[in-house]
Amino acid sequence: MVKRIIIIGATSGIGYEVAKIYWKRGYQLGLAGRRVDRLEEFRKQDPEHIRIKQLDVTAENAADRLDELIRDLGGMDIFLLSSGIGNQNKYLDTSIEQATIQTNVTGFTRMVLAAYRYFSSQGGGHISVISSIAGTKGLGVAPSYSATKRYQNIYIDALAQLSRMEKQPIIFTDIRPGFVRTDLLKDGRNYPMLMSPQYAALRIANAIDRKKRRAIIDWRYAILVFLWRLIPEWLWEWLPIRN
Repeated sequence: MVKRIIIIGATSGIGYEVAKIYWKRGYQLGLAGRRVDRLEEFRKQDPEHIRIKQLDVTAENAADRLDELIRDLGGMDIFLLSSGIGNQNKYLDTSIEQATIQTNVTGFTRMVLAAYRYFSSQGGGHISVISSIAGTKGLGVAPSYSATKRYQNIYIDALAQLSRMEKQPIIFTDIRPGFVRTDLLKDGRNYPMLMSPQYAALRIANAIDRKKRRAIIDWRYAILVFLWRLIPEWLWEWLPIRN
């Protein structure tokens, strides 16, 4: 039986590259995002197996749009949320902080809950989200971004526990990349250990296929996160971490 994956945030960057991988693997695709032109461009490659839907996770009707896409596709086996924003904001521009929360917390919660409810009604499924290693510690240059990514980590932990309590066979995969060369990082800064979206997408798809509970992308960032966790809070606050 052909599997069906729905990817939110499939119009660019990581989501777009993951979509290409699953299309080549023979999956039926449900692709959603804000840019209809990019969605339509992708759909034209294989109209029989690709369904699309314009969707903005910050919109009140986003969950309804997801339900429509699920019906169009004939169901959903894997859900991947790849929508998110982030900016360095050491000057604490309120509009940047609030916009980050709106997408990474409110929008994230809206879409994950919709997927959870669907899988609960269907007797199981696989929820995958792309968070970030930024949720490991509070980053002074990106307060809202690191805080919202921590929220995503904890929210998935909580839903995983809830699904076990309710005996729901739902699989969760929390994917935590480091720096990936996407539109989010086109700000002229030099980012260390920068990964191409193609490189990251392949490792993300493999983590989903292996049903990993958590996946740090890649091994270099796994080492970095391990070291970050060893740093005591008092010392972390004195470290001038940038980029």
